[in-house]
Amino acid sequence: MEAYQELAKITKAIAHPTRLRILEILGQGEACVCHMTHLLGQRQPYISQQLMTLREAGLVRDRKDGVMVYYSLTCDCVGDVIASMHRLLRATGVEVEFAPTPPAPVSGCPCPVCGGEGSCSV
Repeated sequence: MEAYQELAKITKAIAHPTRLRILEILGQGEACVCHMTHLLGQRQPYISQQLMTLREAGLVRDRKDGVMVYYSLTCDCVGDVIASMHRLLRATGVEVEFAPTPPAPVSGCPCPVCGGEGSCSV
């Protein structure tokens, strides 16, 4: 049963709309908190809270570069799980459109990747 408890822990971590969207964003590659706040239209503390849950579940990792904090998936297979969930949803007869994730630079993001000189950190 221990293996199933570990699976349940991961399932609980992804069972949230914002966390699913964060995982989709990170499926495109490493991103800073600034990117995610602008893409999701949410405040930094809320995004950081969701990232902490994903990090504790072992789904994302962070990397600091000066004052910047960048997040990435711990395994590309996380993206495969999300894609499978999309297919499962369609198989159950639910037809929805998922928002595409725009590549960097993200308009309004102050990080160096997007051309800004601001800082974002957790």
